[in-house]
Amino acid sequence: MKKTILCTAALLLLTCANVQAKVAKEQIYESKQMKPVNSVLKVKVGDKAPDFTLPSISGKKVSLSEYRGKKNVIISFVPAAFTPICSDQWPGYNIARELFEKHDAIILGITTDNIPSLHAWTSQMGDGGVWFPVLSDFYPHGATAAAFGILRPEGISERAILVIDKEGVLRYIDIHNINKRPDLGQIIRALKQIN
Repeated sequence: MKKTILCTAALLLLTCANVQAKVAKEQIYESKQMKPVNSVLKVKVGDKAPDFTLPSISGKKVSLSEYRGKKNVIISFVPAAFTPICSDQWPGYNIARELFEKHDAIILGITTDNIPSLHAWTSQMGDGGVWFPVLSDFYPHGATAAAFGILRPEGISERAILVIDKEGVLRYIDIHNINKRPDLGQIIRALKQIN
């Protein structure tokens, strides 16, 4: 089983390398290297996750609390739409959808970008965008990222993965180097520990 998960994760990483091509290269903003982490985390593993309600690109508002008792939640904060690493990261979760569903998990993708930008960006990710809710932490600007302690001084969030169990408790936190994509295998391992 462990070998299967590792092989699947490796295959997904190789496949993800080709996913960015779906977002036209001329639309990708080539950002410079940034300080890997530039915030002070306000939560820790074992804490109740701060609740939030944010608008989604579907037009609905989504609250973390609506998944309590129903689903494990992976929050994927990414810094900005139309940037190279972010444009690789979320399409990779499309490919791994079955792995998340197997662990009774939903992803909530969050950025500080506005809804029109997020809609334009994600609509280019595969057929029909991404399978999970994409939420805007645009106004009040970065309030949700700030509640977790991952809002950077320049107004974008850290690249962060937070795994929250069905009781609303933080079970895994990865404030990742903003210049690199998080390891999908780590996220799956964190989910396995919950179930």
